[in-house]
Amino acid sequence: MARSEPPIFETDGLTKRYPKVTALSGLTVSAPPGVVGLVGANGAGKSTLIKILLGLVRPTSGRASVLGMDTATQGPRIRQVVGYMPEHDCLPPDVSATEFVVHMARMSGLPYAAARERAADTLRHVGLHEERYRAIGEYSTGMRQRVKLAQALVHDPRLVFLDEPTNGLDPRGRDEMLTLIRRIGSEFGISVLVTSHLLGELERICDHVIVIDGGRLLRSSALRDFTQATSVVAVEVEEGAQALAARLAEAGEAVTVDGRVLAVQVSADDPGRTFDAVRDAVCDLDLRLIRLEQRRGRIEDIFTKEVA
Repeated sequence: MARSEPPIFETDGLTKRYPKVTALSGLTVSAPPGVVGLVGANGAGKSTLIKILLGLVRPTSGRASVLGMDTATQGPRIRQVVGYMPEHDCLPPDVSATEFVVHMARMSGLPYAAARERAADTLRHVGLHEERYRAIGEYSTGMRQRVKLAQALVHDPRLVFLDEPTNGLDPRGRDEMLTLIRRIGSEFGISVLVTSHLLGELERICDHVIVIDGGRLLRSSALRDFTQATSVVAVEVEEGAQALAARLAEAGEAVTVDGRVLAVQVSADDPGRTFDAVRDAVCDLDLRLIRLEQRRGRIEDIFTKEVA
């Protein structure tokens, strides 16, 4: 039997208190390899967690590890093999993207020739071609985000932390950034931890999702488990929708009605039971069935339910 891959990071009772706020409170969670989404509203503790994982901030209590390395004692080693794209704009305006990314590659330990080659390849990968020779101060928000992504990738890391990478981007820019992130995980084999407060974005790119609120863990599971937990069966009948809803409710099914269409919550423990109940009720009431389809739910449904 093949052994499962170790987690990209783990925390155990991780707590970080500031004088006026507790950013993280007893957080215990493990993230598998792949593209992992860290979901939470602004102020939920996402950025604080990343800074602790990079060894830049010490926790008040608890422990954390990244790729098996202790963040309290091996911060420099972690930063050698992890790329970081910060949330806020932090780029020097008076140098070109090429100069900046080469500099970041040199800081990671690459010799000059290798740094220039890696910088050119990485900037092309993120979609910056001739523009890479212009001063960063002349760049649009989308171009600056691409530079930040490039510097996080230039040293060929095993893992990248992307903190709100779509901030400030228009719809097209967000689509392009999300495509780049997915390629990092699927084509280049680099694990990704990406934070966002936009739940729909993470549904498009993530394999696993971690939800935190107020510094506490709400849920951590594979994306398919999130969406299965809120899966519904859409049932459309020619007439008799209210009668069908009443029959299903009597059978213990959770159902809502909108005109001729019913939304029936799929049982997570026994999905087949829901379909059987719909079939039996439609037959018993001699209704004409127009449509029967399963719809997966959204992360937002789970998030809204669990933070309520």
